[in-house]
Amino acid sequence: MHYVMDYSSPIGPLTLAAIDQTLVGVWMKDQKYYGAGLSEAITQNQQLPVFLQTKNWLDAYFANEKPAIFDLPLKPVGNEFRQTVWTVLCQIPYGEVMTYKEVAQRTAEKLNKTSMSAQAIGGAVGHNPLSIIIPCHRVVGTNGSLTGYAGGLTKKIYLLQHEGVDTSKFLIPTKGTAL
Repeated sequence: MHYVMDYSSPIGPLTLAAIDQTLVGVWMKDQKYYGAGLSEAITQNQQLPVFLQTKNWLDAYFANEKPAIFDLPLKPVGNEFRQTVWTVLCQIPYGEVMTYKEVAQRTAEKLNKTSMSAQAIGGAVGHNPLSIIIPCHRVVGTNGSLTGYAGGLTKKIYLLQHEGVDTSKFLIPTKGTAL
């Protein structure tokens, strides 16, 4: 059974999802792939310990603290490739960005491959079920484009600026997956 809880954030409402005592989802309202993987059996539970822990983590994050990702019991659902990409994303420091190409190179290294498609990386990044916590907002195009954020470009820019990233150096796409 999946448990869910609503969280009010500066970027709008978030839905937290858990199985037992592990966090499996954090989605923004209207996010692409919202609720992907949730079962039909969903129960609201505002007092589940993992939700209280996540709420404290998000409160700290939005208060300009830098809570550690691995302070939370995370269990995102995905195949080995996606899990590897998400692990690489967790290694992007607060307030910094990495290109899809760099994520592809690091993922290829972890999977003992010579190369990896940046497009395949984009698919895994876009399906990240733990928005904000697994920092997919820190991934940008090789040409400096702010693209590929399932939560939308406005929220990506907000999160980057919140972390102190100078977003004026990035290109804002006029069309694409982030809009």
